[in-house]
Amino acid sequence: MPASPSTARAINDRLALRLLQQEGPLTATRLKQLTGLSRPTVADLVERLTASGLVTVVGESGEQRRGPNARVYGIVADRAHLAALDVRTEGVSVVVSDLVGRVLAEASAPIGEDAGTGPAVERAVALVERAAKEAGSLGAPPPRDRDRGWGRLHTVGIGAPGLIDPASGELRDSTGLPEWHRRLVAALQERLPEARVLVENETNLAALAEQRDGVARDRDTFVLLWLGHGTGAAVVLDGALRRGASGGTGEIGFLPVPGTAGLPSATDCGGGFHSLVGSAAIAELAAEHGVSARPEGHEPYAAALVRQALASPGSAAADAFLGVLADRLAIGAASVSAVLDPGCVVLGGEVGQAGGEALAARVGRRLAGISPLPTEVRASTLGGGAVLRGALLTARDGAQDELFAPPSSR
Repeated sequence: MPASPSTARAINDRLALRLLQQEGPLTATRLKQLTGLSRPTVADLVERLTASGLVTVVGESGEQRRGPNARVYGIVADRAHLAALDVRTEGVSVVVSDLVGRVLAEASAPIGEDAGTGPAVERAVALVERAAKEAGSLGAPPPRDRDRGWGRLHTVGIGAPGLIDPASGELRDSTGLPEWHRRLVAALQERLPEARVLVENETNLAALAEQRDGVARDRDTFVLLWLGHGTGAAVVLDGALRRGASGGTGEIGFLPVPGTAGLPSATDCGGGFHSLVGSAAIAELAAEHGVSARPEGHEPYAAALVRQALASPGSAAADAFLGVLADRLAIGAASVSAVLDPGCVVLGGEVGQAGGEALAARVGRRLAGISPLPTEVRASTLGGGAVLRGALLTARDGAQDELFAPPSSR
C-alpha cells in the first residue's frame, strides 16, 4: 500500500536530515539531487524542518548568489547537546558536543583502585556535570531558547568494560570490574533526569567508531580485536553489531589458546587469550627480549613498548619481540576467522594503533600461514579514542531518533 501523505512527509524529512548530518550543509538543489525528490517536495520539507527548529540557513552557495536555491541549509547544532564517557578501571574521560559533533568541552580524571564505590561514583558524576556546565548544557538556557529546551544535555553515551544485558540494556555485574561502574549509570540518570543515558560495551563502541569514521569504513563485516590494558573483541556482521544471547560476543580474553600456563575459568581470563596479549603479558614478553620504553600520558605500557620496538629498526631484540607478539595475535585472529570468516580483522585500541601497518602486516602474514580463509588485517586509526568516539556516535544516534521523529510519535 502507498504511504499516507503524513508518513511520506515524515520519511522525506528524516532522509533530508540524515543527509544534512552525513554531508554537512546543503542547498535545496543539492538535496533534490541526493534525495531524488521533486523541487516542490524539497521546498516543502525545508520549510517544515526550518519551522520545527531542526534546520536553518547557514549561508549561501558559492555558485549562486540569488534566489532561494542559493541558500545553504544546515542542522541546528544547538538543538541538543550530547555527552560521551569512556569508563575505564583506572578513570573516566568525558566529552560534550553539539548535535553535529562539534566538541564543546572535554575532561578526564583518574580514579584509583583504593577509591571507595561512593567516592568513585561521585567523582565521575561531578566530572560529567563540570564538563556539561562548561559547554552550557546545564543551568538556565538563554532566554530565546528557554521555552524550546535548546542547548540542553539530551543524551549521554557510556562506554564501559563488561557485559551489557541484551534485554535490559544495563551493565551486568562482572567479576573483576569495579562496582562503581554499575553504580555510575544509575547515578547519572538520577543527577541528570532530563537526559537519556545509554550504556554499551567499550569494544563494541570502538568497532562502531572504526566502522563510521575509522579504518573499517568500507567493510560491513569485520572483527575488531581490542588491545589496550585489557583484551576484547567486537563482531560486526552484515553491517550490524552482534552482541550474542547474553551480551558476551567478543569476550575473547577467555578464549582457551595454546601457549598459556593453563585454562581460563568462568571468573578469571588468566590462561586465556588475555594471558598472551593483555598489556601485562606484552610487558612481560618485552622484558624477556630486553625491550623497554616510556609511556606517553595514560597509555598502556604495552603500547609504548610496541611503538619503541618499531622505532628500533635493525634491533634483533625488537624484531624478535614483535615476531612473537605477531604470532600470538595471529592465534586469536585465526580463531575468530575460523568461526566467523569476517574477511577483515582490525587491531584496535592503543596497542593496535601503536603497532600500525607494520604490526598488522606481520600478523597478516602469520595468519595467512595458519588459516585457509583470506583475512585482511588492518591497524586502527582511532586507537584508544575510538571508545569516546563510539559513545558520542551512539548518543547522537539516540538523540536524532527522537528529535528527527515525526511530531506525532514523540
